Amino acid sequence: MTQPSLTIRMAQEQDIPLILRFIRELAQYEGLLDQVTATQEVLEEWLFRRRKAEVVFPMVEGKEIGFALFFHNFSTFLGRAGLYLEDLYILPEYRGRGYGRALMVRLARIARERGCGRMEWWCLDENETGNRFYRSLGAAPMEEWTVWRLTQEDLARLAPEDD
Repeated sequence: MTQPSLTIRMAQEQDIPLILRFIRELAQYEGLLDQVTATQEVLEEWLFRRRKAEVVFPMVEGKEIGFALFFHNFSTFLGRAGLYLEDLYILPEYRGRGYGRALMVRLARIARERGCGRMEWWCLDENETGNRFYRSLGAAPMEEWTVWRLTQEDLARLAPEDD
């Protein structure tokens, strides 16, 4: 039997509920649903008003089967932007069919078309399936680097509002 062909489309503002649904499904899969505070209003502001990130949907037979959210970062060493993949999610029933790979190829093409110097993302250490998948693409983990983070509360403590 022939596998249905994949198409990929950019998200539009009317897709916000679907984007939020996929964010929640990904968080549930990763056991992090309690950390999702995104709302439709927040996504509308940051994705479509401020245009700080972009979303693409892989589609099979007219149905969105997942999403990828990405934005640009910048490398001072390269002197150019990079494409940072924040999230990639494929519905469980569509995994293992090459759709994730096709989505990564599309993102790599976007990065190349935009002149990006590299493409990066994080993957949880315990996500063995994801890590095997990324290695199969030729990606290498950045083991010598430590990810650091300041939360909203940390930012407020570090840089309180002026009175």
